[in-house]
Amino acid sequence: MVLSMTGFGKAEIASGGKKYKVEVRSLNGKNCDISIKSSFLQKDKELEFRQYVAKNLVRGNIDVFLSSETVQGSSARQIDRNLFQDYFRQISDIASSLKLDPREDFMASVLVSSVLRLPDVVSVEKEELSDEDVAAIEEGLHVAVDALTAFRTREGAVLRTDLLTRVDNIERILAEAEVFEAERVPAIRQKILSRIDELSLAPDHDRLEQEMIFYLEKLDVNEEKVRLRQHCRYFRDTMDTEDCPGRKLGFIAQEMGREINTLGSKSNHAGMQKCVVRMKDELEKIKEQVLNVL
Repeated sequence: MVLSMTGFGKAEIASGGKKYKVEVRSLNGKNCDISIKSSFLQKDKELEFRQYVAKNLVRGNIDVFLSSETVQGSSARQIDRNLFQDYFRQISDIASSLKLDPREDFMASVLVSSVLRLPDVVSVEKEELSDEDVAAIEEGLHVAVDALTAFRTREGAVLRTDLLTRVDNIERILAEAEVFEAERVPAIRQKILSRIDELSLAPDHDRLEQEMIFYLEKLDVNEEKVRLRQHCRYFRDTMDTEDCPGRKLGFIAQEMGREINTLGSKSNHAGMQKCVVRMKDELEKIKEQVLNVL
């Protein structure tokens, strides 16, 4: 089954006066590289989350983002009154020295806003997760991962269609190249005989025929055609039978390239070489798409 390596999934879930948001993003990657970005998740739970993501998403550069926000009605953050007053007094003195009146409404508003942004004025208590919170976040992760998998499945169907089209094109172009084979051997033979006549040579007829057969056998491409067609069939079978065929498809594409290159080096015919160039173009597109396959 073909799945894309790229995808996106998210989930939101409320627990204990907070709303937790989970986002999971995946891009192409040779291995399974997981990054979890959270300011409140405990280390032991982060390890569990990593294991779950690795098991379900298998491969790719995967980013997991966990964030929270307070639901309306929850308790507000605490302001350190003493620290606020101390900062405000110092800033007011500086403003007065600059001939600015801190008692004016506008200046007072600016000073208050500035003081609230200073370090430690507004206390940020370290978020402690209850068992219910952890369970809710875990549920959100499962929903987000399922959504990403659905995304991968939809995109994988598009990739499969495109790859099948490219493989079909290679087989079709190979059939076109075979049309030139009937004229290729006689043309090569005639070219050699014409060259002998030009040089006014008188070779031994039997020896000439033996050498001619040996030379033409080296230009035979039947073995390459058989292997290329077999690779195309294997490529299709792998897409439909393997769970995560990306790496294997990449290897098969390399083997297809070997046969196409050999066809090009042996073709010795302009028409066949044009077909080889077209097959190489289709194969390059296959290799690019295979990088997206899980």
